[in-house]
Amino acid sequence: MAIGMNMDEIRVLAPTGVTGSGFLESSFEQGLAQKPHFIGADAGSTDPGPEYLGSGATAFPRAAIRRDLRLMLMGARKIKVPLLIGTAGTGGNAQQVSDMVDLVKEIAATEGLSFKLAVIQAEQDRDYLKRRLQEGRITPLFPAPEFDEKTIDRSAHIVGMMGVEPWQRALAAGADVIIAGRSSDTAIFAAMPVMMGFPEGIAWHMAKILECGAASAVQRKTPDCMFAWVRRDHFVVEAPDPSLRCTPQSIASHSLYENADPFKLLECSGTLDLTNSRYEAISDRAVRVKGSEFIKADRYTVKLEGAELVGYQSILIGSVRDPYIIRQIDDWTTRLTEKIHARVNMVFGDQLAPSDYLLNIRIYGKNGTMGPLEPVTDIKSHELCLIFEATAPTQDIANTIGGIIRHQALHLPIPEWSGLITAIACPYNQMERGAVYRFNVNHVLEPDSPTEMFPMTLFDVSGNYNREILT
Repeated sequence: MAIGMNMDEIRVLAPTGVTGSGFLESSFEQGLAQKPHFIGADAGSTDPGPEYLGSGATAFPRAAIRRDLRLMLMGARKIKVPLLIGTAGTGGNAQQVSDMVDLVKEIAATEGLSFKLAVIQAEQDRDYLKRRLQEGRITPLFPAPEFDEKTIDRSAHIVGMMGVEPWQRALAAGADVIIAGRSSDTAIFAAMPVMMGFPEGIAWHMAKILECGAASAVQRKTPDCMFAWVRRDHFVVEAPDPSLRCTPQSIASHSLYENADPFKLLECSGTLDLTNSRYEAISDRAVRVKGSEFIKADRYTVKLEGAELVGYQSILIGSVRDPYIIRQIDDWTTRLTEKIHARVNMVFGDQLAPSDYLLNIRIYGKNGTMGPLEPVTDIKSHELCLIFEATAPTQDIANTIGGIIRHQALHLPIPEWSGLITAIACPYNQMERGAVYRFNVNHVLEPDSPTEMFPMTLFDVSGNYNREILT
């Protein structure tokens, strides 16, 4: 489908909020029938936590990702429009990008598809980061952990969050399918409209609405598709599923989603300003948005995200029903913690210092969700759920501490009872959680150019035949 600078409209199809979460085939077919100029989809997020960036695993099963990816590939090639997929594999690191590229090639071979495939990497070279750090071109956001060369060395992966420019470079190279590492969700959808000269405020705001698929519709039943018409002074959004409705309130409220400021949304190249945005229902299902503006940044910055291995974890789940223990649960867990540390010291001695492992107790029914921020102080539940976490340098040590936790918690006495008591009921024995990670970077980097951190390779994919044609 030819796309020119003199176009008055770009049509956009977002099949789902994240590849692997699913969408209705009927909605997707309806979206294809509306002749989009491109199809875009996010494939990851930091929402599931640091594990996926750190480990390279995916938040959704491979079979679920393959199902969505196959339908999107088949649909895009059927109507001959580009397919853009960002933050491959949940975290967007090099291994996750490679795994999704393998999946794309596998589907192409099975279905007999041919296309030009652009692969954009977002994982950052450690020497490059150290050089930029020494140059003073990496600065913290708030809040941010300490960031130095040791942080870079111990990180499992550090990725940069790309803006629209790497996407535009791939489109200009003639890519039919683009698989990218970590990306701004909105950049996936804003890249082509901005490239074609549409007002950036309109393009970025449309992208903000589409990046979550049908999440901006009223009472979304399941992850599903959203469609947009981008024009010179406004955009229109409507869900392909005729049972879904978009309203001014639903679209305006989604504009606030995941943002600290209700009017300003930060991107690499500037700020989307919604101060003058206006939302108007043009039917009982569609909304027109106008007035959105984009303020260019004084300097171009790329957000960095990193994850590092904390250790290995064993967990135990138990419930407390005894009203005496519930009334003194804070004192009980304090005494239990002291007992556990004492027993760990007996077992390991000088081989394991208290700073070498972490013990955490979550009490659901009392501050389990919000912790010290919880405003409700009275316990009104007749039972509490306790989750005990032991994190240690090795899985074997974590399992040993888990066994200590189980025994100490099971029989910790209280003043009201004499003799041996059973304090908690455990539906399972302790469980190995394996490696655990934490985010260790919340910084931005100022590059020389918007694309220098995101190398691209272009492949000619034809069934089982794959040839690199541009690096």
